[in-house]
Amino acid sequence: MPGKRHAHVCEWVNLKGALSTFVRNETGHQGQDHIRPLHWYTACRLVLEGGFHPDEITPRPPFRIEQFRGLRNSLVYDPSSAGGGEQTVLGGLKTKNVDVVVNKTGIGPCIAVSHKGALGAFRNLTNRMEEAVGDCTNIHITYPALVYGYLVAIRANRRSNLTDPEMKPPPDGEAAWAGGELADTMESGEVDAADLAIHDGGEPAAMIARFHQAMGELTGRRGIRNDVSRYEAIAVALADPAAGACGELLMGFPASESPLRFERFFAQVYRRYDERYVYGAPDLKTVTRRLEWAVQSPALRDELAFALDYQPRLAAER
Repeated sequence: MPGKRHAHVCEWVNLKGALSTFVRNETGHQGQDHIRPLHWYTACRLVLEGGFHPDEITPRPPFRIEQFRGLRNSLVYDPSSAGGGEQTVLGGLKTKNVDVVVNKTGIGPCIAVSHKGALGAFRNLTNRMEEAVGDCTNIHITYPALVYGYLVAIRANRRSNLTDPEMKPPPDGEAAWAGGELADTMESGEVDAADLAIHDGGEPAAMIARFHQAMGELTGRRGIRNDVSRYEAIAVALADPAAGACGELLMGFPASESPLRFERFFAQVYRRYDERYVYGAPDLKTVTRRLEWAVQSPALRDELAFALDYQPRLAAER
């Protein structure tokens, strides 16, 4: 199932860079431009940290693999090899375009990650629960072994930055969760309680807390016979829009024990994948096992590698 080509090809970005673009919302509309870098971040992380071949991922990350100078699985940063778009996945009720997909030849889609973004109008967050449940159920009906992740980025609006003229609101009169984002009217200088994510004291707004609680009921699917309406992993990431901290994750919410903490998301995806496709199917491990990258890979010596917020999957030195 080839991915759809798109004018915007995958770039190598770190989390802060991706979330900075998201919270600034420089385009000021409901397209995907400000959340697309988060798709790219996920795709690149699945290569560098996850050990998946870039050819298996849509959108295709800007890397290629070489075997030279005695180095096995040497990873090279190659922007010309990057691709864009999303992949159409067959669901039990309808096809679904998914932001990031890992597809194994002869097996099909093994990992899928949907990204959603909320800039404001947080009163609408709970209305998206039905959509989230439906998407997950639809995909798991056809692919019960598929590891499905749901990554939600929320602009951590405080009273101060909602009145900041640098924070560009979506267009007046629009309120929708479309193209991977939620947008609503936020008139400059006027603070609507529905647009507040964090109170002055640091506690989450009631609507954010309720959304977190609801999403917690939808995560943690372990086996393929478990509830198909649950995701294998969900993360709720609050991104700071404040000057000097733009794009940084708020570490105070979700709470440290929450299963929705961002730092748990990718580890959970890899764990479920290995259980089902590697340990659970040893005869297929030559196809399904995750790769390890040569320590001396050119990509890992690139200046972009020093800005990573995760550790690449490295082969043991001999």
